[in-house]
Amino acid sequence: MPKPNQTLLPVLAMVATAIAVAIPSGARADARRFAWNYESTTAPAGTREFEQWVTWKTDRASDPLYDRLEFRHELEFGLTDRVQLGVYVTDWRYTRTSEGSDTKVVGPAAELIWNLSDPYTSALGVAAYSEVAIGAESFSLEAKLLLEKPLGVVTLVANTVLEAEWEGEDWAEDTGVFEQTLGVGWELSPSLTLGAEGVVEKEFPDWGAGEDASAWAGPSASLRLPAFWVTTAPLFQITDRDEPDLKWRTLVGFDF
Repeated sequence: MPKPNQTLLPVLAMVATAIAVAIPSGARADARRFAWNYESTTAPAGTREFEQWVTWKTDRASDPLYDRLEFRHELEFGLTDRVQLGVYVTDWRYTRTSEGSDTKVVGPAAELIWNLSDPYTSALGVAAYSEVAIGAESFSLEAKLLLEKPLGVVTLVANTVLEAEWEGEDWAEDTGVFEQTLGVGWELSPSLTLGAEGVVEKEFPDWGAGEDASAWAGPSASLRLPAFWVTTAPLFQITDRDEPDLKWRTLVGFDF
């Protein structure tokens, strides 16, 4: 018997297609077309947007009861046509394991994206991303190089990520994380983009010898309407690591 998410995806795709056909124009130009990749473009100066993130992680080999829901509430501001500020009002998560469940507030964070070259007027869209996050028992710094290449109705994106994390009491646990993401999107109409995304992640405890890399890949879909936009992408583990076999992220955004 197919899993629920295997039967749900075709239904979601058909519903999204029907809506896109019914509303073929008026799509939001600033909407994100990928859930696990950032594009190099930034919000226009003076615009404000609220983004709601939900990420579901489940199906871990070492714990059949493992489930985690991660939530992010983000406010985005176009400071200039090339600089965008994002403020995470809070990040929090609910985790269930065989030993019980708990809820943890990760804390606020801020990100800054600086567009260095426009993908539609240059050979390649390039942007620099920086983020700082702080919590009661965590602190992290993150840098990303964002690349974007439009090819007609197809868009290619790639993010190279380096993160430093300090966790635990007195932030004693020091970990480095390297991540490479890739995405391809095919614009079926101004309102609907379908594609695929992939993530490769490698951790370096205490910045020493790295662990084996973990990798995920899966489909993505983005629906852009005048009032809001929604992007979703379930990723399935293609390696054999003790990590969630399914990571499903959905983003919803609207101006305020």
